[in-house]
Amino acid sequence: MPTKKDKAPEIPVLDFERPVVELQRKIATLKLRSKGTQDISRELRLLEDRATELQKRIFSEITPWQKVQLARHPARPYTLDYVSRILTDFRELHGDRRFADDGAMIGGLGFFDGIPVVLLGQQKGRKTKEKLARNMGMVKPEGYRKSMRLMDLAARFGHPVICLLDTPGAFPGIDAEERGQAEAVAKSLEVMAALPVPIISIVIGEGGSGGALAIGVADRVLMLENSVYSVISPEGCASILFRSDDRKADAAAAMKVTAPEILRLGIIDEIISEAPGGAHRDFDETAQNLAAAIRRNLAELMPLPPQRLKDLRYDKYRRMGAYVESGGKNLS
Repeated sequence: MPTKKDKAPEIPVLDFERPVVELQRKIATLKLRSKGTQDISRELRLLEDRATELQKRIFSEITPWQKVQLARHPARPYTLDYVSRILTDFRELHGDRRFADDGAMIGGLGFFDGIPVVLLGQQKGRKTKEKLARNMGMVKPEGYRKSMRLMDLAARFGHPVICLLDTPGAFPGIDAEERGQAEAVAKSLEVMAALPVPIISIVIGEGGSGGALAIGVADRVLMLENSVYSVISPEGCASILFRSDDRKADAAAAMKVTAPEILRLGIIDEIISEAPGGAHRDFDETAQNLAAAIRRNLAELMPLPPQRLKDLRYDKYRRMGAYVESGGKNLS
C-alpha cells in the first residue's frame, strides 16, 4: 500500500487523472536515469511544478461522477488501513453473539492519542477472496448487531465511538432479509441516537444508503473530500429516474452526493482534506488529516456530560431537511 516513501506504481489509473500520473511516472523515470550523470535538477523542478499545477487544475474541475469514481477507487485506503495509522494497540472483536461474525463490519477497541475508543467501520476487500469474505463492504444483520454490541460496550465504559463509513449499501441478499436486515439497521439508528458517549462518523469512501447511515448517527459527521454520501447509487438512481444506466453521471450531479454539496445542505459538519491527487496517492498524509479532525472534534465533545450530548444530537437531526403538513404550510 502506498506511503510517502513507497508509492505503488501498479495503482489503477482513472481516465481523468491519467495525464498527471503519466507525467509523474516520467519524472520518476528521469530521476532514476539521471543518477550519477549530469545535473538536471532545474529541469526536474520545472516538470514537478508542471505536474503539481496540472493536478490542481484537473482536481478543481472534476465532476460529481468523477468524485464517485475516486470514492470507489480500488487502491483507496479502507478502514483497516486507517486503523493501523491512527490507533495503537487495536484489538478487533468478533461476532454478534447470535448468529455469526460479519467480515464486512470491523469493530474493536484501541487507543487514539492515549484515549481508549471503540472503532467501527465497513471493510471492503482488495483481492477476490477477500472481497467475498468481506461481502465487498456490504454489511449483513449480524454485522450491525456486532456494532451495536460494541456500542453498548462503549456506553458502559464511557469510551468515545469512531465510525468509518465505506459501503455501497447494506447487503441486499435474501439471507440478510430473512435475518432482519431492516430491523437491524433501524435498531442501530435508535441505539446511536441514545448513546451517552461522543460519536464521530467519517465517510472515507462510499457512504451508501441505510448501510452507511446505520453507523452514521453521530455528534459529528465528517467526509473526506473525495468521498460521496447518498441514499442510492448513481447507477440505481439513473435506472429508476432515467431508465438508463448511461445517465449515471447526470444522476450523480442531480443527487448532490459530493462533500461540498452535502456540507451546504447541513448534513455533515466538516470536510477533511486528502493527499494531493486523492487518498490513494498517499495513505499516510490522508490518515494524518483524518486523525487531526478526530482529535479536534473529540476535544470539543469529550467534556460534555452524557445528557447534553444526547440533547445536542437530537437537535442536530431535528434541524435537517423540511416537511410539509397536509394543509400546505412549510415547517422547515
